[in-house]
Amino acid sequence: MFKNHPKGLLAAALSNMGERFGYYIMNAVLVLFLCSKFGLPEEKATAIYSVFYMGIYILSLVGGIIADRTQNYKATIQSGLIVMASGYVILSIPILATSGNIGWLLPLTCVALFLIAFGNGLFKGNLQAIVGQMYDNFEAEAAKHGEEALAAAKSRRDPGFQIFYMFINVGGLIAPFVAPVLRSWWLNHNGLAYNADLPALCHQYIEAGAAMAPDAVAKMNDLIALVTTTVPANLADFCQNYLAVFNTGVHYSFLASVAAMLISLGIFLATKKELPTPARKTAQQSSDYTAEERAAMATEIRQRIYALFAVLVIAVFFWWSFHQNGTSMSLFARDFVITSAIPPEIWQAVNPFFVIVLTFPMMWLFGTQWGRRFSTPKKIAIGMGIAGIAYLFMSVFCFQHGYPSATDFRALDASTAESLKSGPMVLIIYYFFMTVAELFISPLGLSFVSKVAPKNLLGLCQGLWLGATAVGNGFLWIGPLMYNKIDIWQCWAVFFAVCFISMAVMLGMVKWLERVTK
Repeated sequence: MFKNHPKGLLAAALSNMGERFGYYIMNAVLVLFLCSKFGLPEEKATAIYSVFYMGIYILSLVGGIIADRTQNYKATIQSGLIVMASGYVILSIPILATSGNIGWLLPLTCVALFLIAFGNGLFKGNLQAIVGQMYDNFEAEAAKHGEEALAAAKSRRDPGFQIFYMFINVGGLIAPFVAPVLRSWWLNHNGLAYNADLPALCHQYIEAGAAMAPDAVAKMNDLIALVTTTVPANLADFCQNYLAVFNTGVHYSFLASVAAMLISLGIFLATKKELPTPARKTAQQSSDYTAEERAAMATEIRQRIYALFAVLVIAVFFWWSFHQNGTSMSLFARDFVITSAIPPEIWQAVNPFFVIVLTFPMMWLFGTQWGRRFSTPKKIAIGMGIAGIAYLFMSVFCFQHGYPSATDFRALDASTAESLKSGPMVLIIYYFFMTVAELFISPLGLSFVSKVAPKNLLGLCQGLWLGATAVGNGFLWIGPLMYNKIDIWQCWAVFFAVCFISMAVMLGMVKWLERVTK
């Protein structure tokens, strides 16, 4: 796998895999955790998630600037892992949320999320910059052996970033199982069972008491009978206890995130000598160049920056669509899909599973004569079209099933709603298409950035790629808003339209982008 690639790629990939494992444990449960722990409405929980996710990528710009200015990429990465670990430590403390402490407990949770986001900003983009430098060095060494060797070395960059990206998803595949397993273990230890709908009803009863609607009370009693064999003498006490046990199990999963950060830090410290340090661009005396040469160099740099920002705009819309997996798609899995045997968080493992399974076939495809006909910008455009297909499928599926908005669907009685729920295949098909789109866009986008970035701005430009992701994540709350307000098929149709318009715009820029990246 790593043959004919730069030394150090495996070390970087393993460091990233450990960090991503810890991150995806938290990410798989965050929205559902905020709802179950604090009783937040979905719109508020997804707004916090959106700001957090946006912060991760915005702070990557800060991390890139810090590393570029200090030229100490490795120390910045180490600091990021330590800061992230401290955020996970705070999240792992099991404190029951009550009306008396939510005023400080919810802000403390947000502080923990900020630490995770800031640590991620110090870590993520700078490790990607180091991988980019590996290939710069690899190509420079190959150039000493002639044009043919240089061409072969350059052909390794896209596959190298695909391998690096695959290792991210090894952690992402395992992580979503951790929180449900620990939560179910703790519930069973306390004589209870898991039910996705019960925490919201418990919060409603604690808040409303006797004023709670009779239908909701009846639904809650039906669900209580499913999670315990003991008839509770006091519903309020049962609700408090169920929420405490339910969420404590989730808190324990954050300890696994702490352990993952420490493992990733250990791997990085043990292997950092193998990793290069992105070099500051060598200063040249102005007398070395004529005025025409200096003007041509400045024009080339401007063209590269323009090309970078053009692709970043397309990336905004992709990540807005793709990261619905943590918001509206998680809610769809909970509300519209049968989850009695499989908790909704587990479905987030389907995407990294497909990444691992499909990476090598995609690398083979891109390496064939047919695949080499498509430039990186053209592949990104194709990826946007495939993402559109994923949402077209969801839109048609939900239209055929006559699904209303999620708010109207949840208002149905338990037996009616259960009879209308879909099987798991709908999510498997959706994640298959979105994963193929991701493999066309995300690792190749990282490769594209490493090609066009000026050498003295590698960390910053990788941060800009992550910053585009931040902008997309800043709009994640729109998905759950549509999910609850309009028919589900209409919600998915909006994403379909955005993806296909983005594909058309990208195709219109392909020839220009190809010229810039030659």
